[in-house]
Amino acid sequence: MPAKTALDADARVEAGEAVGPLLRGVGVLRRLTEAGGTLSPSALERATGLARSTVDRITATLARMDYVRLDGRDVILAPRAMEPGNAYLAALRLPALLGAHAEALADELDESVSLAVADLDGIRFIHQATRRRAMSVSFRIGDLLPAERTAPGPLFATEWTEPDWTRWRARRAADPTDSTFPAVPPRQPPADDSTFPARVERARRDGWAVDDQLIEPGLVAVSVPVRHPDTGRPACVASVVSHTSRHSATDLRTTLLPRLRTAVTAMESALRTAPPPDPGPPPAGLATWTTASKHELGRDFVESLARGLTVPTAFGEGRSALSLSEVARATGLARATARRALLTHEQLGLVRAHPDRTFALTPRVLDLGFPPLSRTTLPRLAEPHLRLLADRLHEPTALAVLTPDGTEVQYTAGAGASRVLTVHITVGARLPAAQTSLGRVLLADTTSPLPPPLAEVRAQGYALVDEELESGLRSIAVPLRNRSGRAAAALNVATHAARRTLEDCVQEILPALRTTAAHIESDLHTASRFTHIPAS
Repeated sequence: MPAKTALDADARVEAGEAVGPLLRGVGVLRRLTEAGGTLSPSALERATGLARSTVDRITATLARMDYVRLDGRDVILAPRAMEPGNAYLAALRLPALLGAHAEALADELDESVSLAVADLDGIRFIHQATRRRAMSVSFRIGDLLPAERTAPGPLFATEWTEPDWTRWRARRAADPTDSTFPAVPPRQPPADDSTFPARVERARRDGWAVDDQLIEPGLVAVSVPVRHPDTGRPACVASVVSHTSRHSATDLRTTLLPRLRTAVTAMESALRTAPPPDPGPPPAGLATWTTASKHELGRDFVESLARGLTVPTAFGEGRSALSLSEVARATGLARATARRALLTHEQLGLVRAHPDRTFALTPRVLDLGFPPLSRTTLPRLAEPHLRLLADRLHEPTALAVLTPDGTEVQYTAGAGASRVLTVHITVGARLPAAQTSLGRVLLADTTSPLPPPLAEVRAQGYALVDEELESGLRSIAVPLRNRSGRAAAALNVATHAARRTLEDCVQEILPALRTTAAHIESDLHTASRFTHIPAS
């Protein structure tokens, strides 16, 4: 649901113990998410109802946290804004335990497969196994859809109580066009949902449900619940999504439903036999970092906002439910500070309090930037870093991947330099891998044994090519490694031999190149924890 206005937020602060800056900061993140990840400060001012000075302080704080980038006139969501969502998905464990089964089913059927959880009277996607074709059907991880317009919705609604139905009716009456669900097309004119209760009863009887073009013309889906082994209630719902040029709703039932049910049986078995989660160490030093940032930036850094946003990151695998003391220990915050932050998150619907005095994240945490960022690519992640590096060194930079046959590199992103004599290679261009620093770094990551020149590149962690591709052209490259440690791409800086010696390349360019690679890898590792980030 949309964030409240500034006046609403302030009234709630006065009425309780909520942290006003945290309420407003979350509102800014939600507005950015709904806008696809980018808004100008003036647009944020209009969307949130906040004063421009407040918007500027919030965005400055979010930029310090690397949750946004301030790029000219725009505020742009950055990959680190996915950390609260990553914490929720790690605590949930379902993507990690069931994702491979969803991917295998998508490969078998050549259709998109999704996993969704209930979010009040809506459904929210937690995993997507998509097909890459000209006409494909998929949503983003974190997208929220109204239950009545989906196949998973009736299955979750079989568990609704009367207060749940009352909330659903009130929401439908207040928002008949679904304007508060930006992931779906608005309904014009408003549709009649009087058949939804009957669909719920049919889903209760059949154990599956179908979406026959309820979201938009041409889109069809069939869904089956994945039941929790302890409670028997739906832990999530698995869906196969297609379009009517490939499958009719009837065809989904007769052709794809049996195979979906087989996959769901395997998913339920995976839940039953899953080993206990490994909690691992919680994040450390967060409170110290926020204090240091406040000392450095002064009033432009809203410390209570930063501290409040660190609280969700205390959760994770093996830490799905935490007490107040555990949250305070994990974040380094005082108990009183952690308590007020948890109460604020509970008020925002991001945290749920349990009867045993523990707290857990809710799917609504995915509202904070996850959907638009879940569809990013490695070139998009790298581009701002490439521009900063090019500006710093006054030399062109580039990102490239190895072609499938391993003989060429293909340029996927780059940033130029303001020089008369410079290197300019367009995105999409291909060059021989063996004659470029980019190619040698990537070839050195292939299986052993390697020829001596490539073995040396692997050992030193960079490749330096001196006038082999073209007279006067020198370039130095380092690998960009994914979460598994493999080189997903390579990053280089090119220069003219008259400007920098070979020693200059190693002593001046290489450290800056490695620092930039580390920043891109950090973004890649955050963004790809639960999403697939294409290398090109």
